[in-house]
Amino acid sequence: MSDTSVTPETENLETEAVAPEATPAQPSTQSSEAPRAREDRKGGDRKPRSRDRGGMREEEKEFREEMIAIDRVTRVTAGGRQLRFRASIVIGDGKGRIGLGIGKSGEVQGAIEKAIRDAKKNLVTFPIVNGTIPHDVVANFKSSSLFLHPAHPGTGIIAGGSVRKMLAVSGITDIIAKQHGAPNGITNARVAMKALASLKPLSQVRSFAKAKTEKVETTEKTEKKAPAKKAPAKKKAE
Repeated sequence: MSDTSVTPETENLETEAVAPEATPAQPSTQSSEAPRAREDRKGGDRKPRSRDRGGMREEEKEFREEMIAIDRVTRVTAGGRQLRFRASIVIGDGKGRIGLGIGKSGEVQGAIEKAIRDAKKNLVTFPIVNGTIPHDVVANFKSSSLFLHPAHPGTGIIAGGSVRKMLAVSGITDIIAKQHGAPNGITNARVAMKALASLKPLSQVRSFAKAKTEKVETTEKTEKKAPAKKAPAKKKAE
């Protein structure tokens, strides 16, 4: 047995000496960083992404393109039959300029490209007055004939087949067309090109209403100037 006796006071002193010093509580940074991370995810301080990333841009085409027909044609040679494709396309800028092109190739895409190049070489310009043509016109090509008549605003394009496609890309909004003869789309497109190429500007067209009023005025003037005919004197009976 040791001589030293353990008392409650000595126990308290020992526990105080052995117990480590309590460190002050540090504020938790996780709770403050969490909302910031969420804001960053939502894009709080981020700049909006630009859609233009330096890639390929689609250039606006100068002409509108309309497909008239794609046909499969064959050429008979000494080695046999050669199968190719024929594409007929009409182009227009919507301002009174159109073109018709035909291309042939072993592939459809190649035929379309050739047709577009051919159409750009054969452009026709014609006048447009208030969305319609300045005067009536009749054209004939082979067995096809076409009649074009100007229309009032709101009438629309009254036509069919390849003629309608040509008028749609040309910029005309109101017109009446009547076609007779061949049902071939290429022939009808060529007669439409001929009809539009024969149009004259408004300054060279004499209005039918003006011509009618001028005719009435001239007749009235001639009637006023002409002296009245005297009735022949009756012979007195003897």
